[in-house]
Amino acid sequence: MDRPVNPVVQRKSLHCRRLEENSNSPAIMQSIDNPSLLGNSRLMSDPYPGSLPPDVTLTSEFTSLKLGPRFEDSNGGSFLLIDGKEHLKVSSAEQFIGRLGCDASTRVKVVSVFGNTGDGKSHTLNHTFFEGLDVFRTSSEQNSCTLGVWAAFDPRLRVICLDTEGLLGTTSHENQRTRLLLKVLAVSDIVIYRTRSERLHHDMFTFLGSASRAYTQHFQSALQAVGQRGEFGGPLSALGPAVIIFHETRHTRALQSTLSESAEDFLRSRFAQSKLDIEAFSSLKYVGVQTLSPPTDFSELHVAIQSELENTTVRSPRQPHVVYHTLKLLNDKFSGEIENTAPVLFPDQYFTCPVKCLSCEKRCDRSMGHLKEGLQHSCAARCRYQHQFENCMYICKLCHSNGKEVIVHPKLTSTADTSWFGLAKYAWSGYVIECPNCGEIYRSRQYWYGNKNPEDSAVRTEIQHVWPGSNSALLATQNAAQKVLDGVSYISEAVVSVGSPPTRMLSSWVADQIAPKYWRPNNEIKHCHKCKKVFMATATKHHCRACGEGFCEECSSRAMPVPERGWMTPVRVCDFCYSKGEMLPPVISFSTLLRNTFSRSTSSGEGSGILDDIDDTEVRVRKYSEAVVSTLSTVASVLEYPRGLIKDTARPVYWVPDQEVTHCCCCDAPFGPRLALHHCRDCGRGVCSDCSTGRRPVLRRGWENPVRVCDECMKQD
Repeated sequence: MDRPVNPVVQRKSLHCRRLEENSNSPAIMQSIDNPSLLGNSRLMSDPYPGSLPPDVTLTSEFTSLKLGPRFEDSNGGSFLLIDGKEHLKVSSAEQFIGRLGCDASTRVKVVSVFGNTGDGKSHTLNHTFFEGLDVFRTSSEQNSCTLGVWAAFDPRLRVICLDTEGLLGTTSHENQRTRLLLKVLAVSDIVIYRTRSERLHHDMFTFLGSASRAYTQHFQSALQAVGQRGEFGGPLSALGPAVIIFHETRHTRALQSTLSESAEDFLRSRFAQSKLDIEAFSSLKYVGVQTLSPPTDFSELHVAIQSELENTTVRSPRQPHVVYHTLKLLNDKFSGEIENTAPVLFPDQYFTCPVKCLSCEKRCDRSMGHLKEGLQHSCAARCRYQHQFENCMYICKLCHSNGKEVIVHPKLTSTADTSWFGLAKYAWSGYVIECPNCGEIYRSRQYWYGNKNPEDSAVRTEIQHVWPGSNSALLATQNAAQKVLDGVSYISEAVVSVGSPPTRMLSSWVADQIAPKYWRPNNEIKHCHKCKKVFMATATKHHCRACGEGFCEECSSRAMPVPERGWMTPVRVCDFCYSKGEMLPPVISFSTLLRNTFSRSTSSGEGSGILDDIDDTEVRVRKYSEAVVSTLSTVASVLEYPRGLIKDTARPVYWVPDQEVTHCCCCDAPFGPRLALHHCRDCGRGVCSDCSTGRRPVLRRGWENPVRVCDECMKQD
């Protein structure tokens, strides 16, 4: 069987014959046959691909044939398709077909070769498709002989061969080169990964695994869009190319298939161990040869390629212009500037602390073992706010202006308040922010209206990292609901122990705490000051705003202003004070009274009049207490709901849920109607009252005051 003539060699012979027919000059023929003038690689080049060279008019002055710049991107029958900067060097499909030297109606497949620089990729293509002809240039020099992507056409197998730039070569555009190779892989039907090493290296698995992921995530949708427009003549398969790993060794044996495991199974297990996915490839085949003495045997590789070319179940042959348009589409879509950073041989994570922030998942910047040196976790990167961690920290503005970073936290009570009086103030005036240097700097509801946010006046915000196991006070706000519940539960239990309804007792207690000085305390009022009716435990006691004595509802049903006590609007008074007030002269307006008093005080240098006896502060506190009593009464009434529902809502995140606690964590006694369940404020486990008699602050959980702690946690201290 006659072997088909390579069109490149055929065109070269025709070119020489036409020159011989048109010239009798020996000098001309000498210049054509002289390799020093044309160069060995230039003799195999086709300066006019796809067509005959133009006619040359020869004269006696003609002594040589000068080759123009069109030969710069040609090499022994192959031509530069895409350069190293991802620029497509062929401007149209017609030019692409012409330079390949094939017919536009020929249906072809694309085979590309990848591998590390110097592993013989170009040599492999030359011996597999072109019978050893130097179609793709090879070199024995240290510098890589293939830059960019080169193309050539094999007419026997009807294959477009693409030779790619080698991996691991010296380049300043590593990322750009990798992206170029992935685009070539996406348009290929068969990918040959050429490796010449004694053992398969990790870089091959990394490249193929990353290529599979890139094909699935980026190239697959772009190729399917081309197929939907009909440029492929039908829908495109979602699978990528078939991969053939051609492994050549010398001193070690190549992979061998056994009865239980094939070479391909071994490769798939290696990909799985490296957590690399190769599902994008339509098939994976291994071809291994051991070359004890050159030359390399490419026959098994040729058989594997021939088998894949005949398989049209995944991808069918297509016309050359479709290949060009597909490559151009991918090259235009995935192009542009890309950062080329040199890989770091020893990244910082080798030596820095492995702990990550719970909020932003950034690593700690400090060296390993810094906690043993007394240094806390730190990270220079900005964190992000997450509500579950409450990691928005407050820093006192005044201290910050003085060069100090003092972190402050919202609290329920001020250090100057007693526990239950602070709870009453919290119900009315909200949370408080205290600075250890400046004292109280903010209350959330300090005024009737116009309250500013703490960021506007008292603090500056900063998002801080949340490190695992840190003794941060960030959890203080998480315990706020449980603290209120503990306080109300304590009051309710105390009230029940004396046989009084919670709302009545709570109102009486708050009234005594913030009553004006001239009021008689509730615990001293046993009967009505007028009718002498004895007050029962459930009876309501009322105070006259004029005299301050306690009266029943019937004896204090009147209302009138009491300006001498600071009450400018009608308020509750007893019948006696009301009748006495009717005999007094008409009450002048308080604004007029203030104006006259101020005029007299500035003229005489001293105050006089009834305002000297008014303690406006006491009255203002009592006015506020009306709202406090109403608020706490509402809270007390909530206790009528099932306590379990309230506890589940207010439970801190680290507490073990009630339904999961069946036995005491210390004595292992079962909880039930006779044994109440409590939670240790330190560990969050369920404990009985006998095993939690100790009380102490738990600062790491946000409990500043002494709270219930189980015996085991007390022993650990």
